[in-house]
Amino acid sequence: MKFTKMHGLGNDFIVIENFDLALTNVAALARQLCHRNFGVGADGLVLLQPSKIAQFCIRIINSDGTEAEMCGNALRCIGKYLYERKLSKKKVIAMEMFHSLKILRLQLDAQNRVATVEVDMGEPILESHLVPVSGVRRRVVGEAISAIGETFSMTAVSMGNPHCVIFCQDTEVVPLALWGPALESHESFPKKTNVEFVEIISPTEASFRVWERGSGPTLACGSGACAVLVAGVLNGKLERQATLHLPGGSLRIEWREDNHLYMSGPATEVFQGEVSQLLTNEGECCSNEDTNKSSRQN
Repeated sequence: MKFTKMHGLGNDFIVIENFDLALTNVAALARQLCHRNFGVGADGLVLLQPSKIAQFCIRIINSDGTEAEMCGNALRCIGKYLYERKLSKKKVIAMEMFHSLKILRLQLDAQNRVATVEVDMGEPILESHLVPVSGVRRRVVGEAISAIGETFSMTAVSMGNPHCVIFCQDTEVVPLALWGPALESHESFPKKTNVEFVEIISPTEASFRVWERGSGPTLACGSGACAVLVAGVLNGKLERQATLHLPGGSLRIEWREDNHLYMSGPATEVFQGEVSQLLTNEGECCSNEDTNKSSRQN
């Protein structure tokens, strides 16, 4: 089974072509491959598959085996992967992801390689029952939430996946490993949540750290950056275009008049490899010989 290791600002993934849908028990496969001591090591596994509604479909399995509804960094990585492997000749690629359609726009450098990818991340979801946040239906903006003896002011946004955005004075002193999991699994979030701690620099610039649902601390989160911009606008702290800095680098986010969020940033290929055989925790073989010799041209 061949794979490619990629990252978007340090948010790293194992990319595997699964056009014949031969891979099974992908939760166990993700847990083993993503393990940083006993596997390849990554925040998530990305499966590239056929689609009936778009050019391609991707599934993203977090390092704990759960499936992610949205991942902007993975989308940018896949845009680069498809174009540079000539699986797609297009600079605008339609991608299916968790039953929704995402549009990728590729920006090329002088060597005809993908330098940056703009992703139409869709419209933000603000109604509490759709994020979801428990309680009466409302918009959760600057609402108090208590966990492990602390009280936070949170704003809840979904970009297809739930986010809890919290503004603070200094992200460097945030005990992410303590506060992150406590809020991720808080009773207010029936499907758990991603958590962002945000420091405002100016109306067009902010930095944040993220605790990702199902992965823990990561160096970047594209959907989280979109949620941060929306929360910043709703709380009067950010304009509708801003540069957001993460530990792994920076993303440009714009909330346009069509109510869609647009994210622009780089993607990087790290290396390619091959796993000859991999057993699940239950002793079942997860992978076959690599038969995915796809020559699709789009």
